[in-house]
Amino acid sequence: MLFSVFFRAKYTCTLKEELPDFEYSYLPSEFLTALMLFVIGIGVFHGLSCNLDTSSKNETTEVPKVEKRFGFEKDKFYFEELKVKPNQFLGDILSLYNVDAQTVSSLATEAKDVYSVRMIRAGKNLTFVKKDSCANPFCFVYQPNPFNYITYEFGDSISVTKAEVEYESCIETAQGTIKTSLWNAMIDNGLTPSIIDKMEDALASSVDFYHTQKGDEFKLIFERKYIEDKPISIGQILGAYYKNGQGEHYSIYYKDGEYDGFYDEEGRANRSAFLRSPVKYSRISSRFNRNRFHPILKRRKAHLGTDYAAPRGTPIRAVADGVVSRKGYTKGNGKYIKLKHNKTYQTQYLHMHNYAKGMRNGTKVKQGQTIGYVGSTGLATGPHVCFRFWKNGKQINHLREVFPPSKPMKDEDLPKYFKHRDDIVYQLDAIPPSEIEFTPLATAP
Repeated sequence: MLFSVFFRAKYTCTLKEELPDFEYSYLPSEFLTALMLFVIGIGVFHGLSCNLDTSSKNETTEVPKVEKRFGFEKDKFYFEELKVKPNQFLGDILSLYNVDAQTVSSLATEAKDVYSVRMIRAGKNLTFVKKDSCANPFCFVYQPNPFNYITYEFGDSISVTKAEVEYESCIETAQGTIKTSLWNAMIDNGLTPSIIDKMEDALASSVDFYHTQKGDEFKLIFERKYIEDKPISIGQILGAYYKNGQGEHYSIYYKDGEYDGFYDEEGRANRSAFLRSPVKYSRISSRFNRNRFHPILKRRKAHLGTDYAAPRGTPIRAVADGVVSRKGYTKGNGKYIKLKHNKTYQTQYLHMHNYAKGMRNGTKVKQGQTIGYVGSTGLATGPHVCFRFWKNGKQINHLREVFPPSKPMKDEDLPKYFKHRDDIVYQLDAIPPSEIEFTPLATAP
């Protein structure tokens, strides 16, 4: 708003604080008119410029995203699926598309160092790419897993390339309370066997998963990979929490230049020197008992091991680093392997269906490495592994053995780890005990 009167202040400086004196003055009407027209002109110009800017923005449209399949634009090519049949050779398949034997041979040679055509499996699909539905294909694509694909080109030139499928990795959470078993609790919460396995690994040294109780609680922070908004696989567990009668247990995944694995709140590796079980997804069918009634011999006989029932062919893993001290067969034990871990401990695995490749006396093995497969050889009523544990030459119940904790990180590395630990523990504690199965937290880069 314009005023015909304006204030011009005149200050008088004194030792005391005084309010300024104001003198009033009047402006000629012609000046005010000119000033008003000038202001109105600026406003009109500004409005026009804003309209021009707005119209130009409205005219700008986003470039539509080009949909691709295996790197080819979907609207420019034709894709044809063909399922590989048992005992079907690549040459037989390509002959259906008039590809000559010489081209097939050249393609197989080119593929050797990338992904051999011999690795193409029956039951899988081959996707042939054509310029249109009537044309002959110039390449085909084989996808061995959801995250990779191989392109075999045989048009103007021969080439074989391997590429990765674009995926999105999201960080999610899960929680649950055990009512009957850990397995059921996790399945009820929409979790897959793969994440159950990962959680057992994360808490291997602090939680005995063969003695879970009703009321036990768990929480998880983990990565899940998506392709085209569909969940494909579980990635790394970032943090795990388990509460039972023995207290609260945290496991934090930490990786930097020197460390890579799960660590407890004090910075100690969460995988102890010995795993609690030689097989995953199993149950204890018979415990260590010095006066057990033998189901086959029908008499009392000491059972100096722990039986883990599992389907035939289930991998049996070494519970600790060691060396194969004996590999053999007896009428009672069936096929077995015995490992020496150090001067104090030895372990033995009985009733194997078969041995893992490379197992022989003197073979060095790592903790978690597959050494054989569950079977029922020897005196066995069904597929299981009888696990035996020696301490100073005497067989003991390994489930009662207290193994020494692993060494913590170096003192100079702990502050950095503690900062990461506090962030993960905060997120775990913030997971509410609700009915929600998964809560997306963030999208990983």
